Amino acid sequence: MGLINKILGNASEVSSEKLTEKYSKLLVDNEVIELGFKLMRDTFMFTNKRLILIDVQGLTGSKTECKSMPYKNISRFSLETAGTFDLDAELKIWISSEDIPSVSKKFNKSIDVYAVQRYLASKVM
Repeated sequence: MGLINKILGNASEVSSEKLTEKYSKLLVDNEVIELGFKLMRDTFMFTNKRLILIDVQGLTGSKTECKSMPYKNISRFSLETAGTFDLDAELKIWISSEDIPSVSKKFNKSIDVYAVQRYLASKVM
């Protein structure tokens, strides 16, 4: 099922230790990765200070874009849960007053999307 989820673009959880080891150069003093997810080649991480998105680009994957979104800039978010026949849930995040979400990520059923939503709410509200 792991390969199918990757093909469908569903996120799977990654330990904060592995993410810290790989992306420590992006973190500021006293910043800690608290939650992290892998989506195909891309990664997104919730730290105690911001949301970091790592977008791997190109065929070789040698080019990456790192987006940093402080929690104070997140104006709203939505969670669409998985249905009976739907295998994934979707989290959408809007930055400032944008009309369309800046971030849209799908989670497979192995991820507790309510816990992700609760975590995000605790940072944004």
